[in-house]
This record gives sequence, structure tokens and C-alpha cells, in this order.
Amino acid sequence: MKKMKLTEKEVKHLKEFTKKGKKSARSLTRAHILLLVHNGEKETKIAEILNISRATVSNVKKRYREEGLKSALAEKSRPGQPKKYTERQKAEIIAQACTKPPDGRKRWSLVLLAEEMRRKGGFETINRETIRLILKKAKRNLG
Repeated sequence: MKKMKLTEKEVKHLKEFTKKGKKSARSLTRAHILLLVHNGEKETKIAEILNISRATVSNVKKRYREEGLKSALAEKSRPGQPKKYTERQKAEIIAQACTKPPDGRKRWSLVLLAEEMRRKGGFETINRETIRLILKKAKRNLG
């Protein structure tokens, strides 16, 4: 594979990037990887110097080649876990909590709400913590 060379402007940017301001450790490591690659170091040597895996060095180089300097330094966005319940289902939980509690009870408990919701369709796996979080977010008064 041919050597990867950065432009003078990119090298200057990377040197300033590593010296000034608060940056994440990952971003700094990526900047150091690119500077070492520019200086002609081999992947295994860079991995040894920075105490990282060789795959990390290879991935940073690949991102630089394909997407550019800014992308190579930045974190990729992570989608996170998909939402389990729709806004309509959340509204149904809140509405249930606002109804009259079962006979012999003064108010709804989280466990009682969870049991009641599990009897309905679409809530088979709901637990008390999920209900607590939904009710906590609904409690906000934005007015």
C-alpha cells in the first residue's frame, strides 16, 4: 500500500488540534495516528506507540481516505436502542394512571400499573421501571 501523505494545511491543523483546547481522548488519539502515518510510521509501530490496536489505526486511515480529515477526527453518530413504545402507548399508560385505582387501593402503584398494562395488547414486556420513566417524563409542567 502506498504511503498516505497529508497536506501542509492538514498537518498544521492536526498539530494545533493536539495542542489547544479541550478534546476527547479518542479525537486526540486519531489526530496522533494521522500525524504518525504522515511521518511514515508503520501501522504496527503506531499501535505500539499509542497503545491501541492495529485495527484502530487502519480504521482511522480508511476514514481519512474515504471521508476526509474532519470525519476521521470526529465520532460517528450512534442511533442507540430503538424506542419500545409509541407516543400513543405512552399516553395510554398515563391515562391508565389517571383512572380510579382498583378496589381496596388508594392509588395506583407502579407494580399495579405494570400488571394492568400487561393484560392489554402491546404491553406484554412492560415493567415498573419503564412505567416510572414514562410517568416521570409526563410529570413535567412546561406551561
